[in-house]
Amino acid sequence: MSLSLSMAAFALAASISPGPVNVVALGSGARHGLRASMWHVTGATLGFCLLLVLVGLGLHELLLRWPHLELALHWGGVAFLLYMAWKLACDDGQLGGSDQPRAPSAWHGAAMQWLNPKAWLAAVAGVGAYTGGEQHLLWLFTWIYGPICFVSVACWAWAGSVIRHYLREPRYLRLLNRGLAVLLVGSAVYLLV
Repeated sequence: MSLSLSMAAFALAASISPGPVNVVALGSGARHGLRASMWHVTGATLGFCLLLVLVGLGLHELLLRWPHLELALHWGGVAFLLYMAWKLACDDGQLGGSDQPRAPSAWHGAAMQWLNPKAWLAAVAGVGAYTGGEQHLLWLFTWIYGPICFVSVACWAWAGSVIRHYLREPRYLRLLNRGLAVLLVGSAVYLLV
């Protein structure tokens, strides 16, 4: 298997597997539709690519030297996951209307990646496995990872937009949102153990 193909397989496995960013993409697709959710998808992709490059350039070493910064990121991630779970759990399940919350923004998607333990693990593991400290391999990995990440997160938003058609009744959307909230709380609890 070529290095590029191996990088692509890693990127696909890490990007398409369930995680907080994908759960929010699914919920956004169900709530707001695919088009509105693409800002979240784009932000999550760009946020992850920036994280990947900075980890490759030594950010992980900086965090090892300053454990308080790593601890702040850890607790920030837990707090952010709980906040997102609360927002989903409190959603009334109504589609449309002028007082409805907006779809997650690009900034929101990018911030989620920086507070997402799964993203940090993927960045650190991927950089360690594929770049060997070589900058040209870091850039190759990032160029391969970016489109795969975009399509993977977009698949979750698309899946949400597909099930949106079955969620016309508010109680069904509330059930979905509360189920997604439970998944996010589970992710946060996992980080605390």
